[in-house]
Amino acid sequence: MNKKSKKELLKQIMDEVVNNYDYSQTLDLPIEQLTGVEDQVPTKGIRSLSEMAEYIDNFYSDNLFGFDKMKKPYPEIVDQELQFVDELFDDPIINSLLAPEGYSAPHRDIQPFQLFRMELLKIIKYPEISYRKFCTNEYFGRERKQNRRFIRLPLNIKDQVHHTELCHFRASLSFKQLMNILVYILHHFYQSGYLENTVVHGVDSTELPSETNYPLCTVEIKGKKIRIYSDPDCDCGKRRKKRDKSYYVIGYRLHTLTAMNPSTGHSFPLVSIVGAANHHDSLFLTPLIKLAQALGIDMKLITADQAYHDGDGSILEETGVYVIAPPSETAVLPDNVLESPVRVTCNDLCEIPMKILGSSQSGHEFKCGADPCECIFESTCAKSRTIAFDTGYFQPMPAFHNSSQQAIDIRKNCERPFNLMKKREGLEQTRVRSQHGVVVRSTFTTIATLLIEMAGKRHKFKKKDNGQKELFTATG
Repeated sequence: MNKKSKKELLKQIMDEVVNNYDYSQTLDLPIEQLTGVEDQVPTKGIRSLSEMAEYIDNFYSDNLFGFDKMKKPYPEIVDQELQFVDELFDDPIINSLLAPEGYSAPHRDIQPFQLFRMELLKIIKYPEISYRKFCTNEYFGRERKQNRRFIRLPLNIKDQVHHTELCHFRASLSFKQLMNILVYILHHFYQSGYLENTVVHGVDSTELPSETNYPLCTVEIKGKKIRIYSDPDCDCGKRRKKRDKSYYVIGYRLHTLTAMNPSTGHSFPLVSIVGAANHHDSLFLTPLIKLAQALGIDMKLITADQAYHDGDGSILEETGVYVIAPPSETAVLPDNVLESPVRVTCNDLCEIPMKILGSSQSGHEFKCGADPCECIFESTCAKSRTIAFDTGYFQPMPAFHNSSQQAIDIRKNCERPFNLMKKREGLEQTRVRSQHGVVVRSTFTTIATLLIEMAGKRHKFKKKDNGQKELFTATG
């Protein structure tokens, strides 16, 4: 069957599905299913940070010795980053978190913790190469003792892992296993001291292009054209205008929750959700917050861009987390509200600014700010007013507060982890297919980024003062 006939057959099948599908059923579907992230929601078995700490403390309660720790450090591992990671990892614990149901260690030549170490080794040291090239003698021959020792391969034989085994490993991991191994790393990250007691969280997204360039076929549903690609999970969406890239992108969008240290401005990725590129960012904020809360991440305030506005206060009511974003240019000021600075008055004739009392489900409540006998409308004025939530200055957390302005100013720091994950850790070329593959790859990249930051071997030192410049200053 040639390529053209395959497309015609696929189009015929899709036409039959479209004509026989009851679209009224989609109105009652939850947002996670409509956006394709129903497999990335909190499920039974995912441990929180406190539960992971208890699990680690009690893991060796029945054992007298940890034989793997007694052998460390290994002299073959000379790279400082790999030394740090090797010292940090507890292989039996990692094995217990990643092992499939019915796992039996004696019947396996390669253990799950070895495949996990191999994935991280590629991301940390060889992000630019393919998996096929990575699993060769060039990187795992007998002379490559550091790499073999890091993933616990014997040094006296030539056996190594085939790239298809890594592919099967990624495909076999469930979302519960991914989140548990992520929480294991987050547990060590929070203990490392990189975050202070006061942490500002942020949410941002970035596109992950797929290698699929052309759709297999296009079907029309109620006058709207729907494209079908060889990777059925991805789709065509828009990105920010960039000089060297197209305005449209085919692939996925990665929505990431980051933690920012206000004193240093450094930001670190915590957890992500992957969706098709054609969905709006605002649809993923609530699922991402719920997932982070299930992992035990304590959030009070999230700063984000305008795409994540909580214009009606529904996110605050559902999750208890405030979301602050720059005021939208399209938001209309309510009546009797002056801008620059924001001042609220009772009516058209009153010029005395009102004072904000607080917020309720209906909006922000204001009271009269006049002193006794100061207002001539005192006898006829209601002296109170409620302004509904919007995407402008009157968000659930008002944008004109000083703390809100500080959170908005630090918002741009959310973009730093994306630059590291895509450029330094090689996530810009995902090299995997399907949404599940991208979820696994992005989770491993988040883990690698946190490990690199904890190792602290890539920080730039401050440059010394230029003596020649001082000389020219002194001589005039």
